[in-house]
Amino acid sequence: MRFRRTARTRQATAAGLPSSCLAWRDLFSEALSGVLQRPARSALTSLGTVLGVGAFVAVLGLTATASAQIDDRFNSLTATEVTLEDAAAEHDPAAPQAFGPDAEQLIKRVNGVRAGGVLWQVKLPEGHQVTSSPLVDGVHADTSVYAASPEALDAAQLTLVQGRLYDRRLSDRREPVVVIGRTVAQRLGITSLGTDPAVFIGDQSFTVTGIVSDAERRPELLLAVMVPRTTAEALWGAPAEGAATMLVATELGAASQVAREAPVALRADHPQYIRAVPPPDPRTLRSSVGDDLSQLFLALAGICLVIGAVGIANTTLVAVLERTGEIGLRRALGARRHHVTFQFLTESGALGALGGLVGTSVGVLVVVIVSVAKEWSPVVHPVVVASAPLIGLLTGVAAGLYPAARAARIEPVEALRR
Repeated sequence: MRFRRTARTRQATAAGLPSSCLAWRDLFSEALSGVLQRPARSALTSLGTVLGVGAFVAVLGLTATASAQIDDRFNSLTATEVTLEDAAAEHDPAAPQAFGPDAEQLIKRVNGVRAGGVLWQVKLPEGHQVTSSPLVDGVHADTSVYAASPEALDAAQLTLVQGRLYDRRLSDRREPVVVIGRTVAQRLGITSLGTDPAVFIGDQSFTVTGIVSDAERRPELLLAVMVPRTTAEALWGAPAEGAATMLVATELGAASQVAREAPVALRADHPQYIRAVPPPDPRTLRSSVGDDLSQLFLALAGICLVIGAVGIANTTLVAVLERTGEIGLRRALGARRHHVTFQFLTESGALGALGGLVGTSVGVLVVVIVSVAKEWSPVVHPVVVASAPLIGLLTGVAAGLYPAARAARIEPVEALRR
């Protein structure tokens, strides 16, 4: 059959008869007419593609925006934070801790330092824990105790909810005072500081001077009880070897310089006793967050695209069945099989492209709305915006392959009989 038709076409060409052809302008006109004949159906058919492409753009846009915020946040910390570790025991097992009583005063002399203080996690004696009462039935809080100088609290940039941070005067007098995180306060049943509430560490009572809700640095302090360094040393002794660290907040861009000069400023006799540690690399966290978000939401976007492709394929197949007579008439008037194939592929591609354009707009709008709500700077790569409508187009074309092939196989005589 296929050979005879080819032979007939050759005979018609040899006889001077014009061969059938379909101009691109007519092809797009017919496809647009087919889409607009049933606008409600076309809109619902494109909905799956809209959701899929919109999710694709929104996911990549929000991931890029969140990654940019992480970069900015960590870059800021990298430029303004230095952590100094006690490495004295590594060089001399008999050496005392590297941070002396005057460490806070010495670090202030380094140019570029805003605040710097010593802190460490206290190793409590066996059976000692944080409670709201020394009695056996008191409320217990499964929390850590940190010894921290007032300057260390300043360097951590704690956000107070109630009260105040203990100062140098209270620290020098070794007063039994503490600053606690809001979560710890809730566990201990402390809702107000108006009655000067106290917490107990073992049998020792401590007056709560402040409750904090956030920490720019060292977020683990939010789940801890913070005691003045001098008070902790008087009650539980000096920190274990290598346990003490110094948190230093610097002016913007001065972190590298402070890291180089701080060991000499603190221990001019043995600068190797102090090790400067940079903050964590933001690229690791950014990659982790970006990968998790991308994998989760891109999977959802893929599912939406599959649903959209199935919808377009189903609608195009129904259109083929409804327009069997039209297809037969076109074939009888000279339309060839590839003309019919291109017509239905163009219609399904138009539905996919329309869904891609609308989905791209919706995705960009979602990124902008979320960024405005979070006070972020929206980041959407131009490549994503440019490729999203193309994805919709390819989805539509792929969905129309089977219906278009089925329409091309319809024989004119059988179609006209229906």
